[in-house]
Amino acid sequence: MIGHAAVKLDRLEADLDALAEFREPDHGGWTRRVFSDAYLRSRDWVGNTMREAGLTVRRDAAGNLIGTLAGASPALVTGSHTDSVANGGRFDGPLGVLAAIEVARCVRDGGLHLAHEMRVVDFLGEEPNEFGMSCVGSRAVAGNLTIDHLALRDGSGRTLAEAITTAGGDPDHIERAAWPADAIHAFVELHIEQGPVLEAADIPIGIVSGIAGIERVQLSFDGEAGHAGTTPMHGRHDALVAAAEAVLAIERIASRGDGVGTAGRIDARPGALNVIPGHVDVWAELRHTSKEWLDASRAAVEADVDAIGERRGVRTQVAVLSRTDPVLCSDDVRAAMSEALGQLRLQSRTLPSGAGHDTVQMARLGPVGMLFVPSVGGRSHCPEEMTLPHHLEAGTAALLATLLVLDKKSVGR
Repeated sequence: MIGHAAVKLDRLEADLDALAEFREPDHGGWTRRVFSDAYLRSRDWVGNTMREAGLTVRRDAAGNLIGTLAGASPALVTGSHTDSVANGGRFDGPLGVLAAIEVARCVRDGGLHLAHEMRVVDFLGEEPNEFGMSCVGSRAVAGNLTIDHLALRDGSGRTLAEAITTAGGDPDHIERAAWPADAIHAFVELHIEQGPVLEAADIPIGIVSGIAGIERVQLSFDGEAGHAGTTPMHGRHDALVAAAEAVLAIERIASRGDGVGTAGRIDARPGALNVIPGHVDVWAELRHTSKEWLDASRAAVEADVDAIGERRGVRTQVAVLSRTDPVLCSDDVRAAMSEALGQLRLQSRTLPSGAGHDTVQMARLGPVGMLFVPSVGGRSHCPEEMTLPHHLEAGTAALLATLLVLDKKSVGR
């Protein structure tokens, strides 16, 4: 069994450094947003790096980069994404792609012959973008990118289809990006934890049990605008005060159990210091690995918002913007991870993922699993995002060993 010694840390770190150079000059951190010039240039480099690792590379109709090592169907698939949020870090996504390329090198250099075809994928645009869409490339692979999605427009009026064309895709034939349901033997994604659990426990590897579902809602409050100096406090119908109560209600509701809830954006109008806010919109989300928790928490938010509006004389509305159901990782894939980590003598911990990932979409096609490595301070989506070199090496070795175990086993969801 090829293990820790096969992974060349200096090679992986050089790749991470090289990719980090592709960033948008007018933003802080390592900003490389999907469809930006920096992102488009970086993917030429990723494609060339795949080829140098011995992979046969193609770009599909959705703009995904797919590198392949020949073998029998169904395929062993691994990868992640290389786009970032604004002012983001160096590891969220890129680690999963570059570690997968390093795995391909190890297979080649070790003279290994896999029973299954191996695919390394750099999925287009996993992070949320100006079109209001995340996981663009993996949605397409899973057959879940629709004509309506392609018609979405950004602030300039450009459609998502037009943007995908700039990334080398062919949105007029987007159906060609979809893989058949029996195409994958298993999909494994290596990712940074983006939280503090593994570092606090001094454990190098996390085995992900499941990925939280996300319910996103828009709360609207219609009160009465009025003069801030002449309207008595007892006679006000302040939409922003009602919204503030709702934000606290979301915090209280999400604190039950181990879910999370966040009100991340508020728009109050007319937005003047001397005018009582007459209309407020709040955008919020709830996350949990249980569908039942999501359903009950959304219902609780709706009930509290109704009660707040009734008490304050403010009209309210709760609109569901999107719902992504939780995804459970395959027991067989998790067992393969445990076997691989035992061979490497690496300690692990099982934990859920509160963040969304391309794995959610790939679960529509077959068995999936995720490996986490620690994030220093639990920091992510910021320039301070960091994973230590020995954890990078351990995570890549764990990915390689897991794929080698899976290559020899039958796998179920």
